[in-house]
Amino acid sequence: MILCYGYVILIVFLSGKLATVLNVSQKSSRKFLHAMIGNLPFVIPFFTSNIYPALVAAPFILVTFLASPYSPFKNSKFQGLTNITEEGHSLGLVLYAISYTLLAFFFASAPYIVAGGILPMAYGDSAGSLVGEKYGKRAYNLAARKSLEGSIAMFLGSLLSLTIGMLFFSRLYSLQTSNVILAVLTAATVTTLAESISPRGADNITVPILGALTFLLLV
Repeated sequence: MILCYGYVILIVFLSGKLATVLNVSQKSSRKFLHAMIGNLPFVIPFFTSNIYPALVAAPFILVTFLASPYSPFKNSKFQGLTNITEEGHSLGLVLYAISYTLLAFFFASAPYIVAGGILPMAYGDSAGSLVGEKYGKRAYNLAARKSLEGSIAMFLGSLLSLTIGMLFFSRLYSLQTSNVILAVLTAATVTTLAESISPRGADNITVPILGALTFLLLV
């Protein structure tokens, strides 16, 4: 748990410094934070109790809320994280922390289910957002403005991260290959559709939950 806390704090610190030191956009910094936090499901199998993964994530619900514009406290200690948060949806990181906490609490005994929800959010959404912003030319608007290029990148990012993730978990758990392949393809599709129709920031809830439910039903 201490190592996980240290990892998250380090990633938050590095995300804040990317914009100021390396002249990286705050949006790219936020997506770096999303992606790196998405690696936490790979640690879940090595905890000695199923409650610990949720305890790792839960405190960051409060931390990210205090760093949001809705915080009752204006504390400069959170300024770096606040800048990253405001670049995207104001409560996006809070919803992300809630999603991970819920999945870790209910499915710590089957971390591949947690990964099924978190990896599309971490890598798929990050790829979709960055590609869509830079190369998106075919726009569409269902519940929020998206681009076809961004959605394709979301699908491919989800597919690749889920494939790599399930190769890892297949070495630790007895997973049937055909079920895993079906779950990976279905989850990549479902989470891409969920992201495309989710209002701004709501994908931090819809993508992880629907991705995890897909793996719960198919694996």
